[in-house]
Amino acid sequence: MTPTVQIEGNVGRVILSGQFDFSAHREFRQVCESLIANAEIKEVLVDFQNVNYLDSSALGMLLLLKEKISAASKNLALVNCRDTVKQVLEIACFGKIFTIR
Repeated sequence: MTPTVQIEGNVGRVILSGQFDFSAHREFRQVCESLIANAEIKEVLVDFQNVNYLDSSALGMLLLLKEKISAASKNLALVNCRDTVKQVLEIACFGKIFTIR
């Protein structure tokens, strides 16, 4: 999986596809850090529309991203979560930590 980035105004969207697991760690971190470093970006959306699987390492990557986004005083939301992804996020109680749209 190679995440792609779309920027619209002050919103950066990280578009994921396929399996979101440890193999995506380096690329995911790089695209997210580029958005965090961009002073014009105020909100980061992680788009799960095309994700059919995520594991515990993906959950860990999201938690690390949340810390970095908060430290940079930006907003983060998880968007377009399909049923399988939504179930994993619910089991992990991520609805209490993240904005899920």
